[in-house]
Amino acid sequence: MIINTGGGVAGGDRLECCVTALPGASIAVTSQAAEKVYRALHEPASIATRLIARESKLAWLPQETIVFNWARLHRTTEIELFSGAELLALEWLVLGRAAHGEIVVGGHITDSWRVKKDGRLIWADSFRVTDETFSHLNRKALLSDCNAIATLIYFGPDLDKRLEFLREILPSLECGCAVTVVSGLIVARFAAKQSSDLKLALRSFLQQFGPEIGSGPFRVPKMWSC
Repeated sequence: MIINTGGGVAGGDRLECCVTALPGASIAVTSQAAEKVYRALHEPASIATRLIARESKLAWLPQETIVFNWARLHRTTEIELFSGAELLALEWLVLGRAAHGEIVVGGHITDSWRVKKDGRLIWADSFRVTDETFSHLNRKALLSDCNAIATLIYFGPDLDKRLEFLREILPSLECGCAVTVVSGLIVARFAAKQSSDLKLALRSFLQQFGPEIGSGPFRVPKMWSC
């Protein structure tokens, strides 16, 4: 379990986390609570995560990151996979504090993924929003009326079978969601109006997908219920 003793992330802060799962290991990593990114005047906060899985099982399942109005965040998730590894990795963003009725109208967010297998880049993805684009996020081609979004990836055996299983359960999750296979990865996207709705959907996803995968760390973290 990862704990941010600062209680949040301010402009100019730099957080780095590296998790290496060595051969034979089975590891689940989560966070103590939702991460909070505060308003920043100029310099963005930087959050860098690096995950390495070698013939092991690794689940990266932190709680949500809440982005306050006018926050500035640069987050990168870099993953190195090797043959024989199995990985489930999640990152999710919540725009604004729902309890305060906050609507995010400005700021800067860059959220990037880079995944390599045996040293070769197999998937790259970036989500970027700036001051000028926040006012357009409610368009249907973008986030529509959703304020909570998530990306989840899975690497492991029997991808076609597991993709079919996921497509069967997605309608039961009661949120916007879709799943596909890209370069040997299952990539799932989720979107909901509220973070609570997204959390329920992700819990249901893990409760159903975990047993389908079999033994390992791919379950709902206990800290999600605290």
